[in-house]
Parts: sequence; C-alpha cells; structure tokens
Amino acid sequence: MPIIKAAVCHEFGSPLVIEDVQLAAPRDGEVEVTLDAVAICHSDISYAEGAWGGFLPAVYGHEAAGVISAVGDNVQGFAEGDSVVVTLIRSCGSCPSCAGGVPTLCETPYDAINGPLKTTDGAPLMQAMACGAFAERVVVDQRQIVKIPNEIAKDVAALISCGVITGVGAAVNAAKLRAGEDVVVIGAGGVGLNAIQGARIAGARRIVAVDLSEEKLEIAKEFGATHTVLGRLDAPWKASYKALGGRGADVVLVTVGAIPAYEQATRYLGVGGRMVMIGMPHSGAKASYEPVIMAAIGQGMIGSKMGDVVIQRDIPWMVDLYQQGRLKLDELISGRWSLEDINAAIADTKTGSARRNVILFDR
Repeated sequence: MPIIKAAVCHEFGSPLVIEDVQLAAPRDGEVEVTLDAVAICHSDISYAEGAWGGFLPAVYGHEAAGVISAVGDNVQGFAEGDSVVVTLIRSCGSCPSCAGGVPTLCETPYDAINGPLKTTDGAPLMQAMACGAFAERVVVDQRQIVKIPNEIAKDVAALISCGVITGVGAAVNAAKLRAGEDVVVIGAGGVGLNAIQGARIAGARRIVAVDLSEEKLEIAKEFGATHTVLGRLDAPWKASYKALGGRGADVVLVTVGAIPAYEQATRYLGVGGRMVMIGMPHSGAKASYEPVIMAAIGQGMIGSKMGDVVIQRDIPWMVDLYQQGRLKLDELISGRWSLEDINAAIADTKTGSARRNVILFDR
C-alpha cells in the first residue's frame, strides 16, 4: 500500500501527530484524490477533542479539494486529472433517504475503521467522516466528489465542501426560505456567514446577525446582514424585534453548537416561525423549551445536516454563483497553513476569530 503523510489523532484532546500512514488503492466505485487544500472545520476540532466519541487512532478533515489521481472500477463521469471538491456525504443512492432525495441522511452504514487507511504496521486507522482529509491523499466514493472548473483555486473550492453547503443549504433547502421573509442567524462564524449569504441569495427581506463578537458582526454585514445584535446583551432578542419592525423572525438559523444559543433561539421567532438547528453541541448536551408556547403559535424546529444538499445539484449552482460574484468564498479564508503547522491552525480556529483556516499541500 502506498505511504502518505497525515495528521493523526492518537488521544482525544492532544495535538495531532504528522506521520506516515498507508492508503489503499481505490476499490469499486471509488477514486483517489491528491489534495491541494483542506479547511479546518469546528466539527474536526470537536471530534479530536472527544466531543462525540469515536475510534482512535483517526484521521479527521473533510472540507477538501484536489485532483483525481486514480480511479477504481465502475467509476462513471470522472477521470484522472479532474479537479474536484471532496465532501463527507457518502451516500448509497438506494436507501429510503437517498431515494427520497436526502442523501445527507443516507441510512447505509460505512465501516470507516476498516476503510482505506492503515498505520504503517497495518493496524486499523479510522477514516473519520468517510473522508480523512488531513492527509496528502484520500480515497473516497465517487458520490462524495463533484467536478469543478480548473481555474478555481483549490483553497477557495475546498470551502464549498462543508461550510458553504451547510450554511447556504440550511437557508435554502432546510428552512425553505421564501423571498421577503425575515431571518435571524445566530453565530457569525464560518457556517454563520454562509447562512447569511444563503438568506441573502434566497431573497430575505431583513437578515439579523447575532454574535458575541463585535468584530464578527461587522464582517457579517459584508456577507449580507442588514442588522446586527450583540449576543451579550441581557435580552438580545428584544433588539432583534426592533430591527424586524417589532415582530419575531420567520426563520432563525442556529449555526453554533452552544446550548445557550439553542435555548434562546425560540425567543427570536415570530408567530409561525421555524428554527433550523445547524450547529452541533457535544453529545449529551440538552436544551429546554416550553412546547405549549410553540404549539400555540405554530412554531417549529427543523434539524439540518450539511444543509440538506444534493451535492451533484447544489455545488455546481454555488460554483456558478461564485463565478458570477454573487457568492463570497475568497473572503472566507482567514489563514493558510502547512500540514506541519496544523495544530497551530487548529489553535487559531479555536480562538473564534478565524473565518476559515486552510491547510495547503505542497506537491
């Protein structure tokens, strides 16, 4: 098996270790992608901290772009040399969820522990999130990738693989946002900025960004927020009502995995409003609500995984929007790092000041 370099997690909460690992050749329906860039998502950090458990050792990373360097049998529509984005959405195409048009909820299990990665002595190495992209190369299912134009820089393209589709998709697909509706976005980080963009693209009338950081709120305006509210206020939802003309929002998009944000979210909602749950708290964390109020005024909650996207449909659309200047991607990148500096990039991401940090590979 070929040897590649990867950032491996051996112990939850400890720095990742750059080391040699084995990567199997692509099997039936799979492709090998030599990566140019992978972004650091908070989900990677949460996994590496043990927030959701999982097998160790593991290779995380799932927001990537590169060039196909090998194809397995029965791969259709892809060839060596194609530029692609790589996502964690591994779908079978035939289970009830896939057949119903929701591949993000594919019900066919994938054995990531016995996937294409192994340690150099042949021991199991988890391909986390069916991707394992904190590595020079990945082997993934053909359904996880989408071709992109060669002229789009790979560090920019990588962002589409998770943060962009999650935020934009939550507004367009999960919330089914209609033109003229009012939106509150809680959290103005990487996913939050894309939720704001999604609301703008969908034709929202007013978009209120809520965050604990004044700096992030200023950035939110660049991405389409019409109003901002500092989340540290005693009752920030009251400031939101004022911005929305004295009423609650039609849609509240919660993009952070923080329980206080979830417990406050329904306070921003208006009559008949809907809350979309995007950010993922740690396992076991719970929020509380008064169901009688939500039932009495027709409010609802919607879970959204990866923006409910169909990547073969939605990523080409988003690429077109970017090329037309209607979707901001370059502005999302706050830092570029080498694989050897991944722990510093993770630490910078954890400060909360980064939009998206991207690892670049030399090849």
